Amino acid sequence: MSYQTTPVTFVLIARIPPAGVDAFRAYEDAVLPLLPEFNGSLEGRLRNPDGTIEIHIVSFTSEADFQNYRNDPRRAAHARLLEKSSAKLELLPMANV
Repeated sequence: MSYQTTPVTFVLIARIPPAGVDAFRAYEDAVLPLLPEFNGSLEGRLRNPDGTIEIHIVSFTSEADFQNYRNDPRRAAHARLLEKSSAKLELLPMANV
């Protein structure tokens, strides 16, 4: 019996108030390096000139890997930075076409 996984891809759109840009970047610097531990990959990262909008394309080998990343206590330990940034996040599941 073989174990099959279905890759998942997400687009994250972050809208960050100007006063929250530094906190948001500190949060990202802390949590993005965790992605490979959960079979995740940052496929693309875009930012507007003033840093108030950031878009990430992130993929994982499975939904379970994504959930494990989201539930990692190291991410939770930095949640205060995300809250401090007052960023509004939109996470969209996507598929390659």
